Amino acid sequence: MPDLLVRLYNLPEIETEARVAAAGVTVRRALPPEAHVVLDWIGKHFSPGWVSEARVSLGQSPVTLWVAHRGQEILGFACHDATAKGFFGPTGVDEAARGQGIGEALLFATLSGMREAGYGYAVIGGAGPVEFYQKRLDAMVIPNSVPGIYAGLLKGD
Repeated sequence: MPDLLVRLYNLPEIETEARVAAAGVTVRRALPPEAHVVLDWIGKHFSPGWVSEARVSLGQSPVTLWVAHRGQEILGFACHDATAKGFFGPTGVDEAARGQGIGEALLFATLSGMREAGYGYAVIGGAGPVEFYQKRLDAMVIPNSVPGIYAGLLKGD
């Protein structure tokens, strides 16, 4: 999967956050005291590698992990500056909550946070759904970016 480049100074306007908020979903920056809850959820729904990356994001000040939740139910998360400065990801939405705009709301909240932190561009490393990002962000594939920063990654049991 290639890396993608996104212009943060030219993010499109979206109405997704208002739509998910109307459905009772809150998208916000995570708080350090809830790190254990968020990390447990990521481990249950995704991978140990993503838990490791999210732990880095939760340990930064300010925190660079956004969470989507309805009441006490976590629905998704998105990070930046986890594996490398200027990198977006990992990000994931609970399988049962997909297709409701939550992933898009997390994407734009996180990219807006990166822009506010002073970044002009973001790299989406090892982008899975390339078409998703290209459609919403006019993201550009970075040539020769496979395997990218994750080359030689140690993979435990």
